[in-house]
Amino acid sequence: MAASQGCELKLLGKFASPFALRVKLALGLEGLSYEYQEEKDLQNNKSELLLKSNPVHKKVPVLIHNGKPVCESMIIVQYIDEVFASCCGCKSQTEKV
Repeated sequence: MAASQGCELKLLGKFASPFALRVKLALGLEGLSYEYQEEKDLQNNKSELLLKSNPVHKKVPVLIHNGKPVCESMIIVQYIDEVFASCCGCKSQTEKV
């Protein structure tokens, strides 16, 4: 999914991660467009973006909203609920409110 112009959302995740899935579901329920970046090898080769976005734990998921990272799935879900409660232009173009 591609992000809308005024609001850039990127999710760093792993295919088998239930925590990344939790964030994907929250984004989907809100109808938000986002770019998904798969972290292929979390054991040996973490991406530079992941290391920069989550320097303490170096784990997924990480939601990057307009260049600012939010870490930990429950915190991300709460952030999505609070920030996107009032539409900021990130809703996908196909959704009609």
